[in-house]
Parts: sequence; C-alpha cells; structure tokens
Amino acid sequence: MTTVGFIGLGIMGGPMAANLVKAGFDVIGYNRGPEPTRRLVEQGGRGADSLAEAVRDADVVVTMVPDSPDVESVVLGEDGVFANAKPGLLFVDASTIRPDVSARIAREGGARGVRVVDAPVSGGQQGAVEATLSIMVGGEAEDFEAARPVLEAVGRTVVHVGPAGSGQTVKAANQLIVAGTIELVAEAIVFLEAYGVDTGAAVRVLAGGLAGNAIFERKAAGMLAREFTPGFRLALHHKDLGIVQAAAREAGVVIPLGAAVSQLVAAMVARGDGGLDHSGLLKLVEQLSGRT
Repeated sequence: MTTVGFIGLGIMGGPMAANLVKAGFDVIGYNRGPEPTRRLVEQGGRGADSLAEAVRDADVVVTMVPDSPDVESVVLGEDGVFANAKPGLLFVDASTIRPDVSARIAREGGARGVRVVDAPVSGGQQGAVEATLSIMVGGEAEDFEAARPVLEAVGRTVVHVGPAGSGQTVKAANQLIVAGTIELVAEAIVFLEAYGVDTGAAVRVLAGGLAGNAIFERKAAGMLAREFTPGFRLALHHKDLGIVQAAAREAGVVIPLGAAVSQLVAAMVARGDGGLDHSGLLKLVEQLSGRT
C-alpha cells in the first residue's frame, strides 16, 4: 500500500485526503490546527503530530497550503518535507503558487533526490468533495506518471501540461478566466434584476446557450440567494490574481479585463469581505449600481 503524507487539511485538502483514503491509500495527515486532522482519522486516515512525522515514512507527500511562502516554509524549512524525505520521495504540490517558485522547488528537490510535480487543482470545494477536480500538472513526464494514481483518486481531469512550473502557469490562466466569468455573471444578474425579470428562469435559459458556463452551474443559485459561504475565498482569489498579473507582466502580456477584475476583487478584500466566497463579487456590483 502506498503511504501518502498529506500536509494541509483545509477546505480543499481535507476532502482530497479523505478521497485518497477511500481509494485505498494509507494517508497520514498533518494540519496546523488539530480539528481537521481529527476528522481525517475518523474517515480512516492517520494523524501526525508534526510535519516530520507525516513525511518520514511516506512514499508520496502532497501539500495543499495557501501561498508561495507557505509552500517554501513547509517544503524547504529546516524540518520540512525535503529535510525528512526518504530516498525517492515523490512530492506533489497541489497548492496554487507562483510558477517561478514551483520551478525552484523542483530544482531543489532534484538536487536532493526528490521527484517533484506541481499539480494545482480547479473545481472548488465541491470538486474536492466529489473527487472531480481538474488537475494541471507540471514536471517530468515519468514523475507525472508516477503521481497519476494519486491524482486520479482526487480528480476527474488530470493532464500533464509541461515542465516544472507549467501547472502553476495553467492554474493562473484558470483563475483569470474564473474571476472574469464570476464578474460578468454578477453583472448579468444585477442587470436582470433591475428589469424585474424572473432571474431564476433567466439563468436557466442563459446556462443552456452559448453563455453557459460552470459559474452558472455552481454559483448562480447562491448568488441569487445572496449566500456567499466560502467554497473559495475572495482573499485567496485576490492572491491568485496577483500571481496572474506578475506572471503576465514578466511575459510582456497585457490582461486589461483581468486587471480590472483584479482591482474589484482587491476592493472587496480591502473592505473586509475577503472571507466571502468569490461569487461575493455580486455585492460590489450591486453597490456600484446603487441597488443595496
């Protein structure tokens, strides 16, 4: 049985680790707060009291933590993943971080005999729970193949997209599209409501045509009900859009619409709404329209 050390058992990591248990992996989970680890144990996994304990006997280590500095600390720290890795460890970073950081971690891992792939995910909490995530993977082809059984236990679409850091580049593009689509759906809902149409019916017919998208399918009901319990927090999307803007600038690519949406997300976070689901952009559209 393959032993998987799973670091970070939050909204995304917890369900992913549980699905690995269901798939037959021996999962050792570690989280800074104890409650998520307790839940994993109840679901059949094992709990670790330290990061080192989760890594020491693992064949594969998966990390799902918030940002680039978190990954660097967890992986490259004095008592981190690489310091405790057994020979031949396969390290899978499912976090969403800067592509250049992923590439550097892969180089560091290679120097220490650790195989590294970056494998950020898309699909939100629902996709994590249902094991239907879309996973974009960067790294060596043979390392991707080694990671495939683990990734296919938590995702439905698992694709190798290029060398180290490429997964993060594709995820950045994903976050650009998602933010822009949420903003347009929010604007459409406020527009429809201003004219007094049956917005539920309107969303159904729009979702069935060329305007159809996953935001309509997964977020529209909550947006219509003004229910913004986080599946993916605005604060995290704000971080991701910062990654997109920096990477686009480095490549000399202009993203004018993306930059505009990034500013709207930043405004939401600045005023204290970073804990809302990213579909909470609707609140700002309402306020800018004088409809609150």
